[in-house]
Amino acid sequence: MRKTIGVAAVALAVLAPLGAEAQEAEVSANAGWLSQYYYRGILQKTSSANAGLDLGIGPLYLGTWAADVGDGAEVDLYGGVGIDVEEVSLSIGGTAYLYTGEFDDTYLEANFGAAYGPISFEFSIGQYENFDDDSLDYWFLGVTAEESGFFGTFGTFGSDFEGAYGEAGYGFSAADLDFTISGILNDKDLSGEVDGDGDPTSELTLVFGVSKTFEIN
Repeated sequence: MRKTIGVAAVALAVLAPLGAEAQEAEVSANAGWLSQYYYRGILQKTSSANAGLDLGIGPLYLGTWAADVGDGAEVDLYGGVGIDVEEVSLSIGGTAYLYTGEFDDTYLEANFGAAYGPISFEFSIGQYENFDDDSLDYWFLGVTAEESGFFGTFGTFGSDFEGAYGEAGYGFSAADLDFTISGILNDKDLSGEVDGDGDPTSELTLVFGVSKTFEIN
């Protein structure tokens, strides 16, 4: 797993100077709020504010994003390179999920993406530090379809992690703000909920979000 993440990091380091050469930097910031902060079908916090900063130089992108998770903050650092091959968009990069409190421990990922028309794919391979226990390896596969503001996603975990979820929703802009409303259905491995008999069960949740992006240059 470390080797896979390392290969992605080396590829990023090699490709980044090529993509950044003679390109003008684009910088933007964003801020938002979610009624329920879910990530990959897992509830992180009810009512969560977030903010981020992104830098783009040609096909190279770098950024950071932070969210309130109750016990401190989640701070993400990410970067990658994206290219277009005829009608297909491809990307490779890496992400570090860090936490200022005891809410969770560090995740390190290699991320691979592809998109064709309204369909996009994500495949990530990661390692979870897991506090004082042995680290865990995992992979995540997500497929998303988007059309005219409507979107649907299916995601599933593998290796040392288990679980799957689906999300469907609609996004639109009004008054210079971006709004989303969606429903998330996660299975018993991701929901953290139990039924009347105490057995794990799936959960359906309605999520509302609002955000704004600021172009800095």
